Amino acid sequence: MNTKKLQSFASQYAIYIVLVVLIIGITAYNPAFLSINSLRDILIQSSTRTIIALGVAFVLITAGTDLSAGRIVGLTAVIAASMLQKAEYAARFFPDLPQMQYIIPIALAVLAGLICGVVNGVVVAKFHVPPFIATLGTMVIVYGVNSLYVDMEPNNSQPIAGLRDDFKIIGTGSIGEGKFSLPYIVLIAIFVAFIVWVVFNKTKLGKNMYAIGGNIQAAKVSGINVAKYLIYIYAIAGSLYGLAGVLEAARTGGATNNYGNMYELDAIAACVVGGVSTTGGIGTVPGVVVGVLIFTIINYGLTFIGISPYWQLIIKGIIIVAAVAFDMRKYAAKK
Repeated sequence: MNTKKLQSFASQYAIYIVLVVLIIGITAYNPAFLSINSLRDILIQSSTRTIIALGVAFVLITAGTDLSAGRIVGLTAVIAASMLQKAEYAARFFPDLPQMQYIIPIALAVLAGLICGVVNGVVVAKFHVPPFIATLGTMVIVYGVNSLYVDMEPNNSQPIAGLRDDFKIIGTGSIGEGKFSLPYIVLIAIFVAFIVWVVFNKTKLGKNMYAIGGNIQAAKVSGINVAKYLIYIYAIAGSLYGLAGVLEAARTGGATNNYGNMYELDAIAACVVGGVSTTGGIGTVPGVVVGVLIFTIINYGLTFIGISPYWQLIIKGIIIVAAVAFDMRKYAAKK
């Protein structure tokens, strides 16, 4: 009985055990890793990735996928950055654009992400194109649009820099001073995670999302308007990518058309490792957040102790395959 309880505990909390083991292992090799500065850096790096992963989680829970996430992040980062440069910056994207409240470009960028999400949702829900193909097409189109936008005169594909201080502080500022300060970007990520948790667990949209992912035919029979909810879900995901793009531009102080490249794969991997089922119907916000933290710790921690980035890729790949294999094994057992 004790063995069964132990196995059940290990299965239920495996993701958290992996996180603790990672931290202990890296700290044992270099105790400086467990410093306030290191933990703060990990949280900052995880913030935008968490928001992207939460957007992807919406889609994965419906048994879909979204390959366009990273490119939408890049497009929205460029949109926000191009309209929020300092008036005195010599290479302004829009030389004659008057200074405006930063909330306007931010809203436009998030709206652009939402529109991309709606397009994904319509193509999947109304035209019945498989999510992999639909979002792959959107990924390519968005990257092309973003590249044309950045290539406009007088920018000519140059990196967009010289961003206003009142915008950059969103990504670099914090409450308090010194190593115990709490970055704004981390607070935003926590707030977004809480809102998503509420949507997942306390709303009709969340309930229907899990129902669609669990059994789409049963969801249709029970009276759920599957097409409508799929469009809602992809739209929310696109909005989250848009917000993440804005925060990335603020955090790094600039943007290029290559921003967000491969972010969708990291987000999908974090979701899968965090317990979001690839077959749909299963997934939690805490699991997604921990999945993001695991991959951030792998990237940051292994670099911290001097391990080659190539080994980091190998380790990440092994974790991803093991997580999916474990998920499929549970799915097969249920059937």
